[in-house]
Amino acid sequence: MNPCINCGACCATFRVSFYWSESDPFAGGSVPAELTEKISPNLVAMKGTNQPSPRCVALAGEVGSQVGCGIYEHRSSTCREFEAGTADCLKARLRHGINEDLIPVVAA
Repeated sequence: MNPCINCGACCATFRVSFYWSESDPFAGGSVPAELTEKISPNLVAMKGTNQPSPRCVALAGEVGSQVGCGIYEHRSSTCREFEAGTADCLKARLRHGINEDLIPVVAA
């Protein structure tokens, strides 16, 4: 079972930023541009994540209970590359009081 389905802590902990072209349909991007905000000349972020208490606008459900991504098939490379069990994952889970054990991923 995918532990992310009952978590969502990463979507409510970190800024989800990525290169602007991922939200530009003319450049082959698939992230809906209306769900992003410009943060620099080259980067955009998912709305809701560039603030002190982040929560991605595409996150549906209750963190730590049952969540889903409203744009899962069109999510950014930042989201696609985030892995369950990494140090950042465990940091996010701790921040939200999610104590379920995940085996940390150790880089070789």
